[in-house]
Amino acid sequence: MQQICLFPGTFDPVTLGHIDIINRALPLFDKIIVGVGVNTSKEPMFSLEKRLEWIRKIYKDEPKVDGIVYEGLTINCCKEVGAKFILRGIRYVSDFEFEKTIADANRTLDRSIETFFLTGEPKYTSVASTIVRDIIRNGGDAAPFLPIEVSSSL
Repeated sequence: MQQICLFPGTFDPVTLGHIDIINRALPLFDKIIVGVGVNTSKEPMFSLEKRLEWIRKIYKDEPKVDGIVYEGLTINCCKEVGAKFILRGIRYVSDFEFEKTIADANRTLDRSIETFFLTGEPKYTSVASTIVRDIIRNGGDAAPFLPIEVSSSL
C-alpha cells in the first residue's frame, strides 16, 4: 500500500519555504499531493489554475509529487485521494499552536489520518506568502523568496 501524503495550503504564491517542506518530505512518502485549497476567508492574488500550474512546473520531473485543487475539508480531500497523512510546515512556535489545533480537529474527524509537522529551514522562516504578496503589490523584488518557475512568471 502506497504511503500518500496531502500537503494542503493556499500557495498564493508558492514560495521557497513551501518547496523546502515538500523536498524534505520526499523521502518520507511514496506520493505527495500538493492540495491547492480554496479558502473562502482569503482573497487570493493568483488564480487557482496559476498556483496549480506552478506546482506542476516545479515538480514536472518528480513523479512522486502531483498537485490538485480542492474545496472543503482537508480530511475529505485526504479520503478522495487516498492520503493517510497530512503534511504541514512549521516556521515558528505560534505556527505549531495553530496547526496543532487543526490537527486535533482532523484527528477527531478521522483517526486514521495522521498529521506530520516539518520545521522549515531557518533561512526560510521569514518567507511567508502574505509577505511575498505585499512585496509584489508594492512593486518590490520578490524573487529571493520564490522558485524561478514562479518569479519568472510574475
